[in-house]
Amino acid sequence: MPRRSTKKRMPEDIRLDKEALYADIAAGRLTLGQSTRRMRNIVGLTQVEYAEKVLKIYPRVLMEIEKDRGNPTLETLEKIAKPFGLKIGFIRRSASEAVPSGDEFRRLQKS
Repeated sequence: MPRRSTKKRMPEDIRLDKEALYADIAAGRLTLGQSTRRMRNIVGLTQVEYAEKVLKIYPRVLMEIEKDRGNPTLETLEKIAKPFGLKIGFIRRSASEAVPSGDEFRRLQKS
């Protein structure tokens, strides 16, 4: 039996949670699964409700994505991003992440 939706949230709480989510995504602090779960929790729906009513995907697909085990298609990723005004794309790594230099990259390719 699916769990019930959480109680109705105040608009100010939703706005603050969205801002925190956007900041965490921009800073690279969340995995795809963590981001997806936070989006669902912000709107206060169960996995089944969010998958079927909002994303129009199978609940099992959402469950796997939230566990960082899914291999979603681009179409599914776009469905996840759309309700929050996000787009799927490439982002540059932060300076703190180890990115091989040009010489190091060429050396790695040869090995």
